[in-house]
Amino acid sequence: MHDKRTARALLVGTMLLLSAPCLAREGDAEESAIRESVVKVSATMRPPDIVKPWTKQSPRDVSGTGVIIDGKRILTNAHVVLYASQLFVESHQSSDKLAATVEAISTGMDLAVLKLEDESFFDKRPPLTRIDALPEVKDSVLVYGYPQGGTSLSVTKGIVSRIEFAPYNEQAAGVRIQVDAAINPGNSGGPALVDNKLIGLIFSRLNQSDNIGYIIPSEEIDLFLKDVADGKYDGKPAMHDVLQTLENEALRSMLKVDKKTTGMVVHKPDNDEASYPLKEWDLITKIGDQEVDNVGMVKVRDNLRLRFQYLIQKLAKDGKVPLTVIRDGKPTTIELPVSPKHEMLIESLRGHYPQYFVFGPLVFSPVSSEILAGLGDRTAALFSAIGSPMATRRGDRPNFEGEELVVVAAPMFPHPTSKGYSNPFMKVIKEVNGTRVRNIRHLVELIRDATDKYITISFDDRASETIVFNREEALRATEDILNDNGLRQQASDNLKAVWSEKK
Repeated sequence: MHDKRTARALLVGTMLLLSAPCLAREGDAEESAIRESVVKVSATMRPPDIVKPWTKQSPRDVSGTGVIIDGKRILTNAHVVLYASQLFVESHQSSDKLAATVEAISTGMDLAVLKLEDESFFDKRPPLTRIDALPEVKDSVLVYGYPQGGTSLSVTKGIVSRIEFAPYNEQAAGVRIQVDAAINPGNSGGPALVDNKLIGLIFSRLNQSDNIGYIIPSEEIDLFLKDVADGKYDGKPAMHDVLQTLENEALRSMLKVDKKTTGMVVHKPDNDEASYPLKEWDLITKIGDQEVDNVGMVKVRDNLRLRFQYLIQKLAKDGKVPLTVIRDGKPTTIELPVSPKHEMLIESLRGHYPQYFVFGPLVFSPVSSEILAGLGDRTAALFSAIGSPMATRRGDRPNFEGEELVVVAAPMFPHPTSKGYSNPFMKVIKEVNGTRVRNIRHLVELIRDATDKYITISFDDRASETIVFNREEALRATEDILNDNGLRQQASDNLKAVWSEKK
């Protein structure tokens, strides 16, 4: 018996020794294939100059990471390629930079798809295997990328520490995975892998803490890729009603619900029309068949709860999602309209360059969230003190379709026509010749079609004086100002066309 056991042990040991090099070779091959699928993305950025809307900022070189996906494409973060005038891709074993273009982009979800002019690059570089299931908390994760501090491909290791449904950019929200791994500038757009399978894309890190980064999971990537299959990004369906929790006993009593009932209370419906299915004080108890708890969470799996809005992107059909609500103490089922579009008075540029129009010494442009972000706290406080719509209407919906706030977007150019006037920089236009300005196009039309001797421009606050120009003098001054300050044209292309329609 002893001899048989010894012989069997020797045989097993010999087999393991013989197979070990093979296993190592398989592991090395898999690791090598992963490295080949991770690329460095280099871009020359030319973002808009917010206080000089007719031009762009000086070029600056940035770099990030991308990963090869199906369809001979490269996936990366939108912020890596946004406003890129030049874009190149290179592999970790080559110094050749291949020209790339942005095929699709979502600034809200921070995702972009790149195409290469030379698609032979993909012949020996297969896409990474992507899984759409969310990982488990405490899963080991590997992060690949090209962070600052070197030129070669970097690999760091950590764990999945948190999964949540959270805001992204521009009112977009989605699942976000938090990882405990070293992430630095340049890692953006790099893949995060569990068991050598892609679970998502690195997109940000927490600056105030060490080794905390965030991943856009494959589930969100799949939604994005399906959306852009037709060549444009429409966005994710979402509800935009304001809700509050059901944790207070007096609130529960007023709504006539027992202690077993859970849900979220509608504080302010997104639409106050009679036909809108949600009303103030409605209690949302279910989305589909899933119960909503008193802080707005639903059970996704045994050890994971997310905000109930997460299920909208899964349950929405034909622009509607089923909800169960309690109204006046009675349950009812509704179909809530959900849409990726949620018009705001002050919108982001979303990767576009700002519109502008020059008349005399003034430059006009619509207010954007980028303008607000650049004002600073002191300027924002000043606008609040004088009652500027830049402060009082921040976060508002438009009062009518196409409404925009229009401001003097640059310091007033020096010219005799501006003599004696205070600089109206960043002041919101109220009226031109007594007519309320609806948007930038309307302002151009009002000035274009004016026949009076004078143009009067008033501002929408409690402190600004009204500016009066002699119309003919202002028209002549415009040409002088364009020439003296090196402006190529009086208006952005779309507004130039409006101005040229003058009879």
